[in-house]
Amino acid sequence: MSGEIFTRTTRIARPAAEVFAWHERPGALARLCPPWERVEIVAASGGIRDGARVKVRSKVGPLWLVWDVVHRDFRAGEQFRDVQERGPFAQWEHLHRVQADGPGACLLTDEIRYRLPGGAVGQLLAGGGVRRKLERMFAWRHATTQADVERAAQLGAMSPRRIVIAGASGLLGRALGPFLQTQGHTVVRLVRRPARDEGEISWDPARGELDAAALAGADAIINLAGENVGEGRWTTARREAILRSRVDATRTLVLALKKLARKPEVLVNASAIGFYGDCGEAVIGEDAPVGQGFLPEVCLAWETHAEGAARLGMRTALLRLGVVLTPAGGALAKMLPALRAGLGGPLGGGRQWMSWVSIDDAVDAIYRAVLDPRWSGAANITAPHPVTNAEFTATLGRVLRRPAVLPVPGWVLRAAFGQMADEALLASTRAVPARLQAMGYEFRHPTMEAALRHLLP
Repeated sequence: MSGEIFTRTTRIARPAAEVFAWHERPGALARLCPPWERVEIVAASGGIRDGARVKVRSKVGPLWLVWDVVHRDFRAGEQFRDVQERGPFAQWEHLHRVQADGPGACLLTDEIRYRLPGGAVGQLLAGGGVRRKLERMFAWRHATTQADVERAAQLGAMSPRRIVIAGASGLLGRALGPFLQTQGHTVVRLVRRPARDEGEISWDPARGELDAAALAGADAIINLAGENVGEGRWTTARREAILRSRVDATRTLVLALKKLARKPEVLVNASAIGFYGDCGEAVIGEDAPVGQGFLPEVCLAWETHAEGAARLGMRTALLRLGVVLTPAGGALAKMLPALRAGLGGPLGGGRQWMSWVSIDDAVDAIYRAVLDPRWSGAANITAPHPVTNAEFTATLGRVLRRPAVLPVPGWVLRAAFGQMADEALLASTRAVPARLQAMGYEFRHPTMEAALRHLLP
């Protein structure tokens, strides 16, 4: 076919067979979708072998575009090709190739041959933008693949686990599930509707309903379930929903686990550094006491119910997550529109400390908590370098190449969000990952600027 050719090659310090196997596993396609892209996998069947089909929807501006792709030219351990049958391009063929490059290493190459609709006019109007988008997307994809494969090798050989996730449809769960699948594990999601296949278990935590027998054979339970704390004002009803969603989910899990003769090895419960409350300038490790306020109350209740698993003899990891950075949702996604428009700036005085973590490190830490028998009790899941809110907005503005100098007064935040402003936006929590570092964890993104440059287009 004539048209444009885009190519990117990266050397990965792992054998070609390992890298190719990573691409063959369930979850690889979802794992390779950058967090800034709005992509939905509508249907996928047959893996990556000849004749396999994938249908995705992607949002470009206000429009949702549908892609129908068929796989061809599969050669085990070497290559496979995606060919567009229906989609936004006049033609599109994407060759994935893995070639050995000396002992224990390989070259990962993505080669895309494409033609834009509209011929020369389409190329003139959109050609540069499409190529820049491909450059950024495949830089992210290669960096993610390389990190996943090389870091998995550091853990050594391991048997596949059956891992049950509560809260799999949330911000963290959507990233965690595909990651675990590409590591060779079976993921089972708890869903609040009838289960559609063997990869789902139906439950109703509000009613305390979960068939314990459905958990039989699970090696690990990961509990991420809970109402979004940052959605709207904390009315009385909203606060009750935030608390009950976490307590009900955790209690339901523990009661079901109690009925099992063979219990999973570990319960990983994702709480938050909101446990500590507003701590001013103090540096906070895991030995700090619970704070004062609604968020500490929620975190304490959440962790107390999770500790029921420890009383059953299960290893129980209580992960206190900082602000998880991803453009797919959460605090960063809410800030981006204003900052991209040049209208952002520090919240309040900007002196409050923010303990943050990139979504890749959050996912990686949860995975380590599943595998490492040393993980029990509380651990702060935060990057090693907390920043003030003013530093955060200045760094984000620098990465986006936009000014970030228009402060949002505290009274405006209180008027808009009430109690949530004081506890979630203006509170200062300078939590550090003391236990993570003591266990030798190496951060993918130890600094905020490195994290933002990886996560943002």
